[in-house]
Amino acid sequence: MAFRLRVVPEKTNIDFFRAQWLTFGGSMMLTVISIIAWAVMGLNFGIDFRGGTTIRTEATQPVDVGAYRQALSGLELGDVAITEVFDPTFAADQHVAQIRIAPLDGQEAVTPETLSEVEARLKAVDPSITFPSIESVGPKVSGELIWKAITAMVAASVCIMIYIWLRFEWQYAVGSVAALLHDIFIVIGIFAVFQIKFDLTIIAALLTILGYSINDTVVVFDRLRENLLKYKTMPLRDVMNLSVNETLSRTIMTSGTTLMALGAMLIFGGDVIRGFTFAIFVGVILGTYSSVFVAKNLVLFIGLDRGDKPKKADKSDFANVDA
Repeated sequence: MAFRLRVVPEKTNIDFFRAQWLTFGGSMMLTVISIIAWAVMGLNFGIDFRGGTTIRTEATQPVDVGAYRQALSGLELGDVAITEVFDPTFAADQHVAQIRIAPLDGQEAVTPETLSEVEARLKAVDPSITFPSIESVGPKVSGELIWKAITAMVAASVCIMIYIWLRFEWQYAVGSVAALLHDIFIVIGIFAVFQIKFDLTIIAALLTILGYSINDTVVVFDRLRENLLKYKTMPLRDVMNLSVNETLSRTIMTSGTTLMALGAMLIFGGDVIRGFTFAIFVGVILGTYSSVFVAKNLVLFIGLDRGDKPKKADKSDFANVDA
């Protein structure tokens, strides 16, 4: 007999509405808190959105942030932020720092002459220091990137809403987009609270989250539509519970395997992609949760027209031919 691994039993009968005041209500509260945190604390925008120059340094000696800052104090620079980068994959003698320099008023970016002076002064502090990467973005470009990022998020949400509306009904579209906004706002709120760097890679992660989350929601809604035709007298709440229970094994297996891959990337992928991986990791968890506890709850609150619509009379024999 072949061995089959089951994460959840083949048949479950979980009432996902039992504590909806805690699950759905808690989700709405977290969404509001995330929006407030975003508005009050703001995001730690990366070089893509703020403009300026970011220098990544590596050295065999430990990073001395105070010495680095003292070495650059005599130069005519804009705001300077120096942070040490920690990563478990770094070697024992690999010490990495990130130096972010804002351009002076009236300048698009830090000049090459100034960068050369910065490198020379840092080498005077630690001769072993190297500069693996230097990135510069002007304020005009960064402003355009912000609007393009917002446009991409809005366009993706609108397209998803139209797709769900056409495939199902408008109630499903409202529930789906509400679940997507729930996922996106909470992820952004986490980045605001912990001041994690927010750059273009995070926008790519948010768009990925939109696609992953709607995939889970469509699976649940597709089974719900089938069960509504099969169980015409069963209460809508019970049909929804049945649909989620029937797709629960698939949902957990899909999300679980995805999280295992993301977890490996989060631990061993390095600090360069850590923010991107972290955003998707949290987004997959939220997307799975919202598909079960947010999207269908809104559809239940709005209600569905379960009455059989009269079919139009067939005008030809071709109407009975299977396509």
